[in-house]
Amino acid sequence: MSIGLITVLLILSIILVFAAGFPVAFGLGCVAMLFGLMLWGPQSFYTVATTSINTMSSFVLLAIPLFLFMGKILQGSGAGEAMFKAIHVWTGRLGGGLAIGAVIVCTFMAAMVGIIGAGIMTMGLIAIPPMFKRGYDKHLTLGAVMAGGALGMLIPPSICMILYSSVTAISIGKMFSGGIMPGLILSAIYITYIAIRCKLKPAMGPPLPPEERVSFREKIVTGKDALVAFALIALVLGSIFGGLATPTEAAAVGAVGAILLSVVYRKFGWKLMSDSAMETMKMTGMIMWIAIGASIFSNIYMFLGGRHLIENIIRTLGLSPWQVIIMMQVSLILLGMIMDEFIIVLITAPLYVPVVISLGFNPVWFGVVMIVNMQIAVLTPPYGFALFYMKGVAPPGITMLDLYRSIGPFIGLQLTGLILCMIFPEIILWLPGLIFGT
Repeated sequence: MSIGLITVLLILSIILVFAAGFPVAFGLGCVAMLFGLMLWGPQSFYTVATTSINTMSSFVLLAIPLFLFMGKILQGSGAGEAMFKAIHVWTGRLGGGLAIGAVIVCTFMAAMVGIIGAGIMTMGLIAIPPMFKRGYDKHLTLGAVMAGGALGMLIPPSICMILYSSVTAISIGKMFSGGIMPGLILSAIYITYIAIRCKLKPAMGPPLPPEERVSFREKIVTGKDALVAFALIALVLGSIFGGLATPTEAAAVGAVGAILLSVVYRKFGWKLMSDSAMETMKMTGMIMWIAIGASIFSNIYMFLGGRHLIENIIRTLGLSPWQVIIMMQVSLILLGMIMDEFIIVLITAPLYVPVVISLGFNPVWFGVVMIVNMQIAVLTPPYGFALFYMKGVAPPGITMLDLYRSIGPFIGLQLTGLILCMIFPEIILWLPGLIFGT
């Protein structure tokens, strides 16, 4: 059986398994094992054992539960409320100021938690009600929070980046530093878009009325309350980029820092600790099972000749290196509509990165571009997780159609950011080069 036919059958089998509602991680692993048994024989099960052991024992992946725990503690510690209150009093008098403030807080939360859920759910509960109360356009409001929350995919400590590094052996530190500038640029693009829309149509985001504005002194006091939350970001990322700690060690420091932060904000208690530990255990288990299933699928597919198929297609079609990169990005966007972003990274990175390197592109650049692409995946229906998170915390009356309409402009802005990162690689590579010298 040719590898081309095997690929088609694999894709159809995965779609069938997903459509049947089978758990994603187990579905991937079972499909791969079935094809491995039929085409390679019982020895294919050795791959299952070695892949599972290697995945579970990876030191790189140890950072995941620590960052998740840190994020869960922060989500319940009141840090998000303190940051939004501080940004609120500084930006509220601007047109669209509350939406701008929500994006800024989501940007900072992304730099503390590494996942999209914390920013969306925290700002969904804290920022959306006051925006609706003041007459903000609901689509602008919902879109701003979901797009801002999706920055958790890109701005370190990104869990997706950790997974990419684990399957490609690319430095996590370089990936983290490479994601900072694109994340800040995308955040700035969102803020600029909101400001322009509200300037052209003030009714979309009216400024705070004079009676709700505070003095400069009160702004300083409020800013101090949020300063400790900002300091945690500097502690975690600074220890990594300064060479003082590995990402895993920095994650442990961040987890301790998050606990101390909950004490400062007077939210520390047994319920916060137990709930955070339980949620961390659930999410870590989910991610690890996905990692095992996707790694088994990727390894068996490569052993069956998947990488050679990609190389043969490139040779046969006579594509230029840039055309190959563009095709890869298009495939990632399409996969993002039907698959979880973790699965996409774990399956495609081992296949794509060797080809990318052979074409002369930097794997750190490609990895960050892939993660930027995954931000589009979490917003695009029907499988966009950002949509589900928002639906869970949105006020009554908000429909899925409202959410679909709200993310349209922000997907366009994300595509703009993706194209900028592809055309100007230094947006990604400048900071890793400055910090690591390569």
